[in-house]
Amino acid sequence: MSADVDLTAALDARLDALPDTPAVFLLFPREGAPYLARTAHLRRRLRRLLSERGRASRFLNLRGVAQRCDYHLVASQLASQLVFYEQARRWFPETYTDQIRLRFPAYVKVLMSNEYPRTQVTTRLSASGAVHYGPFRTRAAAERFEQESLDLFQVRRCQEDLEPSPDHPGCVYGEMSRCLRPCQQVVGAAEYRTEAERLVRFLETGGQTLLDSISAARDRFSQDMEFEEAQRQHQRHERVEQVLRLRDELAADIEKLCGLAVTPAPESGSVELRFILRGAWQPHITFRVAPVAGEEMVPLDRRLREIVEALQPHRIAIRERQEHLALLARWFYSSWRDGEWVAFDDLAHVPYRRIVRAVSKVASAKLEV
Repeated sequence: MSADVDLTAALDARLDALPDTPAVFLLFPREGAPYLARTAHLRRRLRRLLSERGRASRFLNLRGVAQRCDYHLVASQLASQLVFYEQARRWFPETYTDQIRLRFPAYVKVLMSNEYPRTQVTTRLSASGAVHYGPFRTRAAAERFEQESLDLFQVRRCQEDLEPSPDHPGCVYGEMSRCLRPCQQVVGAAEYRTEAERLVRFLETGGQTLLDSISAARDRFSQDMEFEEAQRQHQRHERVEQVLRLRDELAADIEKLCGLAVTPAPESGSVELRFILRGAWQPHITFRVAPVAGEEMVPLDRRLREIVEALQPHRIAIRERQEHLALLARWFYSSWRDGEWVAFDDLAHVPYRRIVRAVSKVASAKLEV
């Protein structure tokens, strides 16, 4: 909910009419850039900024400067973060990242454009055809997952651009048979890339491709009564599961990172639905939970299906997606997270029952406040 208030006349009366609820607001002066801020109490904050008494004090006072106030009511921390980001990006296109103090999370990146693909941990996304897996809660968590995942494959850990030669000194991982040693021309570029592609499929499927192949091998050895080898495959299976448990909750191939945040709405009897598709936030939807008098009762899941069917995901630039994912990680991994998060693979596999439960839970919590 947003509104525009003219501050040039009857200022005190206009301030008294404002809601004293959380909001993101802008105060526009006669000239220059607006003053952008967030507050938990809109009326109280504007009174302090626009009071007569505050002019001579050491606190900021804009009574004689501000001409107009735009405000956007918010009912959740996520809405506050996203609206503040949108307004900062609109009014301060050169400095908005400083305004919002955005910290970019870490990702495990597979550089497939390299002739001999390798991984690295980074906080920046690129459009070079690389695979980005994340976001992680901390850089240390991403680095640990990277190292443990590489133990399952024979992909190189060196960061140099290779110039393969039989005289290359190699490294300890090659000696331990934990790398295919392309640097020493033990394998060619095509064979090495096949191993790197196995790692990519492992990340894209959340480890399922590797688990399935190990399970099939274990069952085959059991049927052939080769129990020692079957036990070895079982241990490999458990090892892969241990590595997958190191993932943070949001970690996924960002091209397939989809989900829905259900948060309170300023409007009574409603919640806000904020879909993120392929790592990009979509425009929020105000979803009315309480029935309106005189209207036909429609089940929540049917209304949700209609909303999902009407969604038209839009692609955004890589930098904007990086910012969207950073805002998601900031909210999801924070101690002040509110609302409910429902993850899914794509729009064809939306878990409607879980969403209905999430909507009901958020709506009930709002009524109890």
